[in-house]
Amino acid sequence: MERWNGRVALVTGASVGIGAGLCRALVQHGMVVIGCARSVEKIRAIAEEDAVKAAPGKLVAIKCDISQETEILSLFSEIRQKFGRLDVCINNAGLSHDSPLVTGNTSDWKNMLDVNIMGLCICTQEAVKLMQEKGIDDGQIIHLSSIGASSRSKIRIASISPGIVETEFFDRYEKENPSKKAPDMFSSMQALQAKDIADSVLYILSAPQHVEVHDIIVRPYDQPT
Repeated sequence: MERWNGRVALVTGASVGIGAGLCRALVQHGMVVIGCARSVEKIRAIAEEDAVKAAPGKLVAIKCDISQETEILSLFSEIRQKFGRLDVCINNAGLSHDSPLVTGNTSDWKNMLDVNIMGLCICTQEAVKLMQEKGIDDGQIIHLSSIGASSRSKIRIASISPGIVETEFFDRYEKENPSKKAPDMFSSMQALQAKDIADSVLYILSAPQHVEVHDIIVRPYDQPT
């Protein structure tokens, strides 16, 4: 991880859960971490935690709704102006609605597509453009629970597919499914924690430059198949 010291990483969906865990982990390794989310106050609160303030790196919060292309473009414009480069882009922002094909509504589907697909693609496009513009030949793109492919750009792309992770993500699930409580699910297994996913990211970043990690599946040992 030494080569990442002082370099710049972007984490989307950084306000809670896995994203927050990634921010906490990366600053401990000396990275300048740009955390973006709609709830930017939560990222600022993370930046004020004692362990984060004492870390060799730094966490900077920028407000951005990943479902809005104009906000993503504004985000990368600010990164270019304030930091002058981007070395790592972690596409963590994502959401899910309980909206099946037959009974679901199209507004839920559009919301998921805008964040999980369009937002990810636009962030990746802008990150690669900035990395190439600055001549970064060891940049890293990491997608959380998606499929990535490498290219001739020397920018490595990896995908992490987590199993059940105990985070605030399940608050929405409980609101849409009042009869299904997340604690009931967690009591039946030892769920993953945000740190487990952060460790997977650190593993990818610590790989030698000639090594490309493509896909990592991380799941609780006793998660039902």
